[in-house]
Amino acid sequence: MDVYFLALILLSVGAFIEARCSTPGLRPEDDQADRAFRFLGRSAFGIWLFLLAWGFWQLAWWQPLAGLVGSLAANALVLQYGARPFWPGVSMGLSLAGLFAASWVLTRDGAFSF
Repeated sequence: MDVYFLALILLSVGAFIEARCSTPGLRPEDDQADRAFRFLGRSAFGIWLFLLAWGFWQLAWWQPLAGLVGSLAANALVLQYGARPFWPGVSMGLSLAGLFAASWVLTRDGAFSF
């Protein structure tokens, strides 16, 4: 599996879970953990958008399109299972893994060498 595709899926699911956990019972109780949860989820969404745009610019058109469709499918699977109390931890873990994968993709492929 391509790391680009995996990074898109991880970032998308991490951001989706953060967006779906709007009720106080589904957010971390500690203020610092809640801030970290919110920061990681929104960072994952921003990097997901950047990675998608970068993919359309640098890669073949079908790779970012497959990542977009895969992200939507993964989000639909998460939505199907409904809210769970362990979602914040899963979201933070997926967001961190996705951010590491995205940084690996961007540094490996020379995204920052204009």
